[in-house]
Amino acid sequence: MNNGFLLQLGGPLQSWGEHSAFNDRDTMAYPTRSGLIGMLASARGIPRAEAVDGPPDSTPTAFASLRALRFTVRVDRPGTRLRDFHTVGGGYPAHRTLPTAKGGRRKAEAATLVSHRHYLADAFFTVAVTAAPGAADDLLATCAEALAHPRWPLHMGRRSCPPGASLLLRAESADPLAELCAVPLARKLPAGTRGGPTATSPAAQVSVGFVSDTPFPSNGSWGSGSSSVSTTLNDEPVRLTARDRIHRARPVYTAHRMLPAQNCKGYGAAYLRALDEYLNPASPDLPVTPVMPVMPEGKRS
Repeated sequence: MNNGFLLQLGGPLQSWGEHSAFNDRDTMAYPTRSGLIGMLASARGIPRAEAVDGPPDSTPTAFASLRALRFTVRVDRPGTRLRDFHTVGGGYPAHRTLPTAKGGRRKAEAATLVSHRHYLADAFFTVAVTAAPGAADDLLATCAEALAHPRWPLHMGRRSCPPGASLLLRAESADPLAELCAVPLARKLPAGTRGGPTATSPAAQVSVGFVSDTPFPSNGSWGSGSSSVSTTLNDEPVRLTARDRIHRARPVYTAHRMLPAQNCKGYGAAYLRALDEYLNPASPDLPVTPVMPVMPEGKRS
């Protein structure tokens, strides 16, 4: 039985807008429900015209069924906020300037529009995707299959932000929340790690942040405040058509857990090797052949 799957969202840039409007396009510090549901809708090939919720008593549309998904985000790296300064529309003749809401064109002296677009640079998130009780039995499997073979190109909030190669980390997981705490962390070991100076010390731990759209399990391991609403966001999608987008407010739950520091596997190739070892552990009965010879320190080119 598929109880969920795991995603990884990493790349040069991400942008998860929550109240973006007109000339200022913001980003949240972590992926939004609207952005993740939009990504899955794109993977499944749901057109904008059909990205609507049906009447309450009707059979849920393909888009509406996605609202039964639940997302728990682990913040591997928060990234750095970046603001991109844009100008558009200047220098054109009157008949090619930007259109106005009244159907005309902007005057030449006011043709240039200035906009600010915000991004997260070098951020990295691991996401556990589960389903609410009563969701269709095949919802999770259908979504995981769509991410493996997307109908349309996927992006992390904006079309200029494609996801990395490990987007669909695990297509089927019996306990996604437990595995979310075991997957290698895409971060370096911080200085002054709690419990010991080295990542190999069993006592060494690092604090890791989590964000969810549902309360965390009340088993004590997530902290006393993890079942209380931290804030609310207006990012529960009701309609995502091209010219008519409607969202509702939804609660946000946050938690911090101390995880083994030895789970910190760094960046780049080092992290990908650790991730491959985690996902594809070598059998103890089979010899392991290295992909390339390991050279002593000081002799590597």
